[in-house]
Formats: sequence, C-alpha cells, structure tokens
Amino acid sequence: MHESFLKKVEKIKNFFSSLKTPDERYRALMELGRSLPSFSPSLKTSQNLVRGCQSDLYLHASLRDGKIFFECFSDALISAGLAALLISAYSGEPPETLLECPPTFLLDLDLFASLSPGRSNGLAHIHLKMKQEASKSLIKNESMIYF
Repeated sequence: MHESFLKKVEKIKNFFSSLKTPDERYRALMELGRSLPSFSPSLKTSQNLVRGCQSDLYLHASLRDGKIFFECFSDALISAGLAALLISAYSGEPPETLLECPPTFLLDLDLFASLSPGRSNGLAHIHLKMKQEASKSLIKNESMIYF
C-alpha cells in the first residue's frame, strides 16, 4: 500500500548517505528550503501556521484524487528545509500514509546531530500538523460519503 512512499524515502536516504559531514547535511537542508515552490500570500493564515516551530512556518494541505498534497513557507531556511524533507516523502500520498508510516527514516539521515533541540521540536510539530491535516481530510472525505 505504501510502495511510492517507501521509494521516496529510499531516494531521500540515498541522497543523504552521500553527504559525509554534518555541515554538508545542514547545507543540503537549507538548499531544500530554498527549492520549495512559491507559496501564495493568501495561505499565510493562522490556520496554516505550524505551532511549536522556532520561526513562522505555514503549511497548507489539499486533497486531490484521494491523495494529500502539501506546500509550505518559512523565512528560516532550516525550518523550510525540514518541512521540505517531510513534504518530499508524504506529499502525493494517500492521507493514511501519514497516519500509518511515522518518519522513522529521519533517524537514518543523521540530521539530529546538526539540529538544535528547538529545531528538532519544530520538526515534530511539522509532522504533527501534517498528520492533523491528513486526519481532517479523511474525516471530511468520509462525511461527504454519507451526505
């Protein structure tokens, strides 16, 4: 059921395994943050704000054809990069994937040595917000079936 997710995770792991130093991994995260597509200013709402991040990070989710898609914005490149990492794994997947597949692959990337406790906490809150959005999309989709 989660084959495409597992393929994306494997690609992420392969990329990060080629980075030998914490500094290279940190720079790669910042580059991921820079590579995010533009984010509509109209989506910078309190509803899309991820609580628990050191910097303002906005995460928007949409459901299309049974798959959830994420986009985000943050002025802080590390925060944006961490979000981009999760987005690259989970965006375009069925919402159930977020609920059934925790981001344990992050442990294999050896990133946490380079992250402050505040950034690690922010990463957890980004994933929590993604799970909340996945849950909401399932509930909304489920209620549409009955009405």
